[in-house]
Amino acid sequence: MLGMVGLVVASCYTIPQTGRSAFNIIGIGQEIGLGLRAFEEIKKKEKISTNAVETATVQRVGARVAAAADKDIPKAKWEFVLFENEQPNAFALPGGKVGVYTGILEITKDDNGLAAVLAHEVGHVAARHGGERISQQMALAGLATGLAIGLSQEDRRTQQWAFLGFGIAATVGAVLPHSRYQESEADRLGLIYMAKADYPPKEAIAFWQRFRDYNQKKGGKPPPFLSTHPADEKRIADLQKLLPEAEVYYKNGQK
Repeated sequence: MLGMVGLVVASCYTIPQTGRSAFNIIGIGQEIGLGLRAFEEIKKKEKISTNAVETATVQRVGARVAAAADKDIPKAKWEFVLFENEQPNAFALPGGKVGVYTGILEITKDDNGLAAVLAHEVGHVAARHGGERISQQMALAGLATGLAIGLSQEDRRTQQWAFLGFGIAATVGAVLPHSRYQESEADRLGLIYMAKADYPPKEAIAFWQRFRDYNQKKGGKPPPFLSTHPADEKRIADLQKLLPEAEVYYKNGQK
């Protein structure tokens, strides 16, 4: 028991800017390696945009935002790639690998809107959310193994129902809520990095309002408790509450 407690304590780290204590058993070097390998595979499968102007814009804005976060994750190997994909999406992998789909550019509209998206993704990297998710998955796998051992003497039907219940409880009660929390945390970090990079943080709210309108035109989103992301209205409301904190960095020109 003491060994397990020691492992948990040793595996905790503090998220920059927010001060949250997070559980992560993946070392930063390992995270960077995992992100690099995964990103190389994605670049082989996805079509990289040949639009020189849009690509240059993504890389320019991305570099500026990443520079604002360098003190929080100095070992990051930043790379920003624009993929030819009509989906309005962007993603970040551990260690500083960020992908942007061309479909989101019609919603970002300009550098400020793009900075909001990229700052959010940089926030995921700085908070090391990828390593935290892997750690959570490993912990849940350990619990599942323990459950299997505990039910080894039970009949097959009992085992099936137990594992079904465990899967639902783990997903709805742990995985999805934690994913939504990470998204909200990346929103907060994104506002700060955006401001430090000298982009007006209020433009993040404008972007998410446009994104909300886009989702409504496309038929909405799944119920919040079944989603990996916060509901659009909640996200906008939370950003409005966080705006004064970010405005301090923007007005004072802090880098």
